[in-house]
Amino acid sequence: MTIVNDIRQVLKDHARLSADTTTLAEDADLYQAGLTSHSSVNVMLALEGKFDVEFPDRMLKRGVFGSIASIRDAITELTAA
Repeated sequence: MTIVNDIRQVLKDHARLSADTTTLAEDADLYQAGLTSHSSVNVMLALEGKFDVEFPDRMLKRGVFGSIASIRDAITELTAA
């Protein structure tokens, strides 16, 4: 599975979006698709478990979790270290 597919699965399981995560564009606004601040915390925790990373304080902002692409970029940065 690719990083993007893994992110889509985490979103499907934890984000409670109104949109189908398999058809969302990578740059689609996840908050417009139904992501809330509460569900974004659940998504963050699930991503940390899935990818064995920890989001540093500087990444704990709305923009990082705003799209599949921005989540992918954050995960890529964290797993490259």
